[in-house]
Amino acid sequence: MAGRRAAPPAGVTYFDDLLAALTWAAVAVLAVAGALSASRKQLDPVGFILIACLCAFGGGTVRDLILGAPVFWLAVPGMVALAAGLALAVFFTAHLVERRFVALLWADAVGLGLFAVLGADAALRAGASPWVAVLMGIITATFGGVLRDIVCAEVPLILRREIYATAAALGAVAFILLHEGGASRSMAISAGGLLAFVARAAAILTGWSLPAYRARPGRDYPDRR
Repeated sequence: MAGRRAAPPAGVTYFDDLLAALTWAAVAVLAVAGALSASRKQLDPVGFILIACLCAFGGGTVRDLILGAPVFWLAVPGMVALAAGLALAVFFTAHLVERRFVALLWADAVGLGLFAVLGADAALRAGASPWVAVLMGIITATFGGVLRDIVCAEVPLILRREIYATAAALGAVAFILLHEGGASRSMAISAGGLLAFVARAAAILTGWSLPAYRARPGRDYPDRR
């Protein structure tokens, strides 16, 4: 009948469509974060695109290779076009952002929150155990930023004292606990992603961090001849 909305294909739900949209959103914000890093290093447009794509796709690529799954962005060329387009947009507009590092931190925090749960969810759907899914969520959320910072000769955010990987872990664990506890997939993903973002935001605003290891004098062992 004319004007009637077609039903989704078998096995596909509207929540799956939402997850796909969230994946695009995560790619977008991390591409912007990567391009902002490129602007701080005064790279050319090709450099902007390279760093944006490393940041946006690096973590998910590592996850999919470990799981033996198809690399998520290879079947969706539009994602690459989106990352490249945003990188070029930042190339021409980054000078308008007064505090680029702060903007980078917040864009990265949004991407971290999204990819922590999307990565864990993708691992579960690939047949991974819950604990492996937590690890895959952390990898998805953080490894793109690690690659970006290494290429840009920066200290990776994951190695700074502020909460970073821990925020991704909190989000992934919350998602797994809710999912395994019988909560709806949408609730588990929403709550986990929000928790990861809030933890990272608190770290950005307050400098909150876990206690660091403090070196101690080595022990003197008696001569046991």
